Amino acid sequence: MNIRPFRNIKRRVTREINVGKVKVGGKNPISVQSMTNTLTTDVKATINQINEISSEGADIVRVSCPDESSSKALKEIIKHVDIPLVADIHFHYKRAIEAAESGASCLRINPGNIGNKDKIREVIKAAVDNNCSIRVGVNAGSLEKDILEKYKEPCPEALVESALRNIKILEDENFQNLKVSVKSSDVFLSIEAYRQLSKSTDYPLHLGITEAGGFIPGSIKSSIGLGTLLLEGIGDTIRISLSDNPVEEVKIGNEILKSLSLRERGVKIISCPSCARQGFEVIETVKILEKKLSHIKTPITLSVIGCVVNGPGEAAQTDVGITGGKKGNNMLYLSGVQSEKVLTNDMIDKVVSEVEKKVSEIKNSK
Repeated sequence: MNIRPFRNIKRRVTREINVGKVKVGGKNPISVQSMTNTLTTDVKATINQINEISSEGADIVRVSCPDESSSKALKEIIKHVDIPLVADIHFHYKRAIEAAESGASCLRINPGNIGNKDKIREVIKAAVDNNCSIRVGVNAGSLEKDILEKYKEPCPEALVESALRNIKILEDENFQNLKVSVKSSDVFLSIEAYRQLSKSTDYPLHLGITEAGGFIPGSIKSSIGLGTLLLEGIGDTIRISLSDNPVEEVKIGNEILKSLSLRERGVKIISCPSCARQGFEVIETVKILEKKLSHIKTPITLSVIGCVVNGPGEAAQTDVGITGGKKGNNMLYLSGVQSEKVLTNDMIDKVVSEVEKKVSEIKNSK
């Protein structure tokens, strides 16, 4: 489906950096990240989870490195994954050095928490020597003591001051291969902090509402917070923070970008909530189609509408469409045009087949 002009979002211009093979910032697509919740020292479990996250459509994965055995485990983990890894480091500068030497593509640190200038220089040297970028990760829950005393509580100005302070520490050592985040669990605080930061620096911004909660509340908070910023052109890479399977974070992240036409990946299903007019069980049909079409990565649109009130109009705008009819005679649409009637019992297999055919056509036309 063509993107109409009014849907175009004018993105803020930022510097371009590399996180392994993924380019972040500049004119590059907004990337989606997630984070493992396995013990990093459980190498097999961590590899499996990273590959699951990657298969779902993540571009970058963060891995916690709380101790030496974890940071050194990255070396073996990286051999079995094909996605850039960010090492999550707090306080221990040696963990950052070990992670960079083990092959991490990026280090998530707060330079101000790493220690004195000599320790910071060692971390920067390890990052430069190993072609490793750095994310300055500011969090409302762990602001520097003096900044918290100055502002009395976490606020946008406090987060931005912390971010700029940490950026300067790196810039003073002539290091600029970095991105920045200013996260909070409060949607309003996060939005305003990112707005202010976007006016103060041109480094790429990593968006997130931290500790957003369980699947439903966390997805909603993240959609509001990140959606608002993305609509304003702010943001170069995102992570949805859920108390759930990391794979779900990637699903939500991709759906946010797809809904704003900022990313096209996989099957975009337009479906009705169903009502008494439906000619087939819409809700169950959509669930089955989501599973059967989850392997498709090529951007394609599919409409699943239970009746003829909105069905033909939606089908006219999608690559493949199915609209409910009387007595189980449903209408199949291809490229917006009526194709044939399909019985309900045959409908799912027929739709899957036509979507796969359309994907092949798209691939062959390139």
